[in-house]
Amino acid sequence: MILNKIKMDQKLKCILLVDDDEATNFIHKMVLRQAGCAENIATANNGATALEFLKTSNKGEFPRPDIILLDINMPVMNGWEFLEHYRNLDPALHGKKIILMLTTSLPPEDMVKAEGISCINGFMNKPMTAGMAKGLLQKYFEKPLPD
Repeated sequence: MILNKIKMDQKLKCILLVDDDEATNFIHKMVLRQAGCAENIATANNGATALEFLKTSNKGEFPRPDIILLDINMPVMNGWEFLEHYRNLDPALHGKKIILMLTTSLPPEDMVKAEGISCINGFMNKPMTAGMAKGLLQKYFEKPLPD
């Protein structure tokens, strides 16, 4: 899938972290804040909460995150179920189509399943480090971040 790269001469509007582990969300939020790459870093503790976030407008505007970092195993609605519902959302509610699955391990059958889902752009192992965040931003956005 070819992605349109976003210029990094300005901060990303929004990054959405979808993970049921509060400590993981805290660490990832801290890493991304230190990178200074986004105006807003939102969190959702499961796929259902993430979908509600995407459907909620603020002054007529929907959040449309630039990046969605999605855990696979969560209660209520896991990452796979989220993706099924996400694909059926009005495209005006979608993010910038950069969805990365976050995982501690990925069984081979999950990798095969993920390869068949066009809106998944990659995988990252948890926890995200500053180097991983920088690599992610350099890979998907035009202008490299300063060291």
